[in-house]
Parts: sequence; structure tokens; C-alpha cells
Amino acid sequence: MITNTRKGLISAASAFIMWGLLPIYWKTLTGIPPLEILCHRIVWSFLFLAIVISSKKRWTEVIAAMQDKKGKYLLIASSSLIGINWYVFIWSINNNHVVEASLGYYINPLVNVLLGFIFMNDKLNKMQGAAIACAFAGVMYSVIDLGKFPYIAITLAISFGLYGLVRKIMKVESLPGLFVETAVLTPIAGGYLLWRVFQGTIGIGKFGIEADILLLGAGVVTSLPLIFFAIGARNLKLMTLGMFQYISPTLMLLLGIFMYDEPFNQTRLITFCFIWTGIAIYIFDSLYKHKNKTKRIS
Repeated sequence: MITNTRKGLISAASAFIMWGLLPIYWKTLTGIPPLEILCHRIVWSFLFLAIVISSKKRWTEVIAAMQDKKGKYLLIASSSLIGINWYVFIWSINNNHVVEASLGYYINPLVNVLLGFIFMNDKLNKMQGAAIACAFAGVMYSVIDLGKFPYIAITLAISFGLYGLVRKIMKVESLPGLFVETAVLTPIAGGYLLWRVFQGTIGIGKFGIEADILLLGAGVVTSLPLIFFAIGARNLKLMTLGMFQYISPTLMLLLGIFMYDEPFNQTRLITFCFIWTGIAIYIFDSLYKHKNKTKRIS
């Protein structure tokens, strides 16, 4: 018999491994424009999530989210942010920037801390400040040494960080929330795909049956990790779940270096070392606070 904790660990690990391996999926569709891939991802996610929500009988949550006047505007904001994040991620993968994409998701937890401080009045202690300073130093070192701002990494980190912030304010469960977000984006995405059909430039049918199946399966690979993540979140402590989030960027980094032969020179190594140092400080601070909280409770 599988305990709730073990179920949570398996589910959380599965979710972050899937997200970490996602570059392989999008890389297979390199011949198709990133914007078209994004639109397929939105439309097929919408349809797949409709089936999942129907099977779980969670339409009341969807209706409640759509009827909330304040929530409607927040859902439009979250839809826009996740659309930007998905597009930049797909574009970066298909244009040989897997390593830089991984950097963005390493930075993201520290961006979340900073956004919480700015918008949610969360307290920023010295350790968290030092962690953010390390990440900033890493980015600035890259800019000074290479003369190039890591816009992909920063866009991914900030867009996903703002998305998380908006979703936190909304307080809508992940599956119903994502369904409404894809519902908001589907008319635009579907319209774009229809336009490409009429123009005769649609990717489906032009790159073989494998590419067609992958495009149609975009909804499954988008939604499935989220389902596993939700199971993990229900059965694990937030601290434990937080430790899993570094699986994804680590897998992306390894894929970029060893599978796709992207350059990882001294400048990138030093930049990542700054980021990893910041993450180590952040994890140590989180564990320390968790330990003190547990002592107070006991």
C-alpha cells in the first residue's frame, strides 16, 4: 500500500522530471514556427483539461472563477503571462537556448521572493537578500563579460514569477485556473491556426505523422505534469515540494550541454556559480526557518 507521503514524492518527482525533459518534446518540432506550436499547446490543453475537469466533476470551481468580477481581470493577466512564458520557452528551446532557459528557472524562486517583498509585504531577511544579491551579481557578470543581457532567462523568470504572484492573489486551484486561462487564450490561438490553414502554411500534415501526433499531444504534456504536481502539493509539506523545483532546470541544463552541445564556457560557469550560491543560501535559510518553526510547534 502506497502511503500519502510516498504518493506525493512520486507525483512531485514525476511532475518536475516531465517539466525538465520538456525541451526534448519541443525540440522535435523545430521545423514548425514557435508561435504555431504555442497555439497548438493552448488549444489542445483547453480540450484535454475540459475532459479532465469533466471526469473529476470540477465545473463548479471553473464557474466560480469566471463569475468573480475581480478574478476575471486577474485571469486575463495570468493568461497573458503564461502565454508569454510558454512562447519564450518554446522559442528558446527551438533556437538553441536550452542552457539559458534553465538559468531562468534557477533564478525563478529568488524572483518569487523579491516579488513577495515588493507586492505582498513579505519580510526580506538578510539571507534572502544575500541570495537575491548573488543572483543579481551572476546576471551582471554575464552582462559585463559577454556584453549581452540574458533576456531569455530574465523573461522566463519574471513572467513565471508574476504568473505565480497573480495566481496566489486569485486563490484558484491549479487545474480549474489553467482551464480558464487556456479558455481565454483559445479563441486567439484557434483563430491563428485557422488563418494558417487558409494560408496553407499550417504545420500539421507537412512534417510527418510523428510531428502531427506531437502537436496534438501538446495538451497532454502541458496538463499531465500539472496534475502530478497538484497530487504532490496535496500530500507533501511545502518545504519538501520546494526542494523538487530544482530538478527541472538541472535536467534542462544537462540536456543543453550534453544532448544539444550548447556552449558552456567559463563566463556561463561563473554566472551559474553565482546563481547556485544564491540558491544554496536560499535553501539553507528555508530549512533553518522550517526547523525553528517545527521546534516552536513541538
